[in-house]
Amino acid sequence: MRLRAEYSSQPMDGVDKLAKVDTSPISTTLSTEELTPEEEKKLVWKIDRVVLPTLMLGFMVLQLDRANIGNALTDYFFRDVGITQDQFNTGQLVLPLAIILVEIPCNMVLFRLGPAIWIGIQIFAWGIVATLQAFQKGLAAFLITRILLGICEAGFVPASLYTLTTWYKQNETSKRFAIFYIGNLSAGATSGLIAYGILHMRGIRGLAGWQWLFIIEGLITILVGFLFIAVFPKNPENPTSLFGFHYFTEREAAFLSRRVIADDPRKAKGGNSISLKQLKGALTNWNMYLHLLITIAGLAPVYVFGAYAPTLVASFGFERLVSNALVTIGLWAQLLGCRILVRSPNGHLRFALLTLAIAFCAVWQPVNASWMTMNSRSPEERSIALAMFTMATNLAGIVSSHVFQESDRPLKRNLDDKSFTRGLDTDSLDANCAQYQLQQASEFTPRKEKEVHSNNEGKLCGFTSKITLLQKRQPEDHFSSQEVMVEWRRDASIHHEELKNQMSQFTEAP
Repeated sequence: MRLRAEYSSQPMDGVDKLAKVDTSPISTTLSTEELTPEEEKKLVWKIDRVVLPTLMLGFMVLQLDRANIGNALTDYFFRDVGITQDQFNTGQLVLPLAIILVEIPCNMVLFRLGPAIWIGIQIFAWGIVATLQAFQKGLAAFLITRILLGICEAGFVPASLYTLTTWYKQNETSKRFAIFYIGNLSAGATSGLIAYGILHMRGIRGLAGWQWLFIIEGLITILVGFLFIAVFPKNPENPTSLFGFHYFTEREAAFLSRRVIADDPRKAKGGNSISLKQLKGALTNWNMYLHLLITIAGLAPVYVFGAYAPTLVASFGFERLVSNALVTIGLWAQLLGCRILVRSPNGHLRFALLTLAIAFCAVWQPVNASWMTMNSRSPEERSIALAMFTMATNLAGIVSSHVFQESDRPLKRNLDDKSFTRGLDTDSLDANCAQYQLQQASEFTPRKEKEVHSNNEGKLCGFTSKITLLQKRQPEDHFSSQEVMVEWRRDASIHHEELKNQMSQFTEAP
């Protein structure tokens, strides 16, 4: 039997009241026997081979096109384009500003077009801009290309992170976020080496080395955009690409979204747009702003070095083109550390690397993003929250864009820069402490939560929900996303008072 239900619009103690439930036989030709652990492991591994690498490749070319201007500075970029360092700083400011202005609208478009189309269009669009910036001349052209690049790149990171949450369970998401960010680190680790080779092409066909850098990396991005549109699956409900590539068996496809919604019913597919009411609800969730403060305070000092690291290394006495390659040493160490952190079975080693990562700004960002998605109450709020997260990331770029001024030459240390960095570190620490206190106040501890769930499997407990998809009651039936939500809400309504009493025993304890 399949459940069919209608709801009244009146809430009952925070849970939608079930107005009517009827049952009728519905035939099905698909086997709905639950996946074995081995089958699910194989399914997740297949997702890892299809979804993750494509998104990582997109992130890699994004970072190459965004950061290659730092490498271009070592090849007489200021002289050839005709701008000063302070004007360059202005360009570094308008790029993240453009991203911030269109970030949320881009994620709203994502809901209508889907990731396969929208993300592919974005990659293709910024690839064109990245290629054409090789022919910029003068301040106006420089600022226009930075603005256009920001507009085209806006939305890629939150769209990718949101897409990952639709394919993976909560306990799988943090690891995949970390792997996704390896695409960013890979670009940082290889961009200097690539630039070292390409910048030596100065003079070929009358072009400067930095022009060849923009052209070659921009054309690679355009190719990646075509590849993304061709191979990326539409969504877990329809896991085929726009070009008709099939990656999953019929049985696997049936469980792609079902297993994710069983883990977190809030991920049940909603509409294909975000309403103003949903937008307002997400923007007034103050819990999200603590994550944003962590992001801004943690990334602003790092972004200072993103644009100027090759120039700073050259100022130490190294040859200007060699400095691009030398900068990558620390990034390769980050990349290795991230891989060990994700894959090593040694808990003590992973803890040591995580501690170093937090200290040296390596991999805390995907952890923060995953933490924020787990605090989101709906798919729409999760999408907006991730857009806000990326806006905060780019706001950090705005904060850092004018730290180094023309007047700072030659390189010097001053108390203002030290105070700036220390102040941001303090803000980040304060936000982390506040977020931890909020989590402690709003959730059960793992021990208490487990104790409650042991007696109430499949019921709503605090802010965490566990459901069993009724496989024990009706194993012969197949439940869609909507039907899973029906059963989850019905159980929540029936057992609400019982769970409320149990929760009060823990929340009132000193």
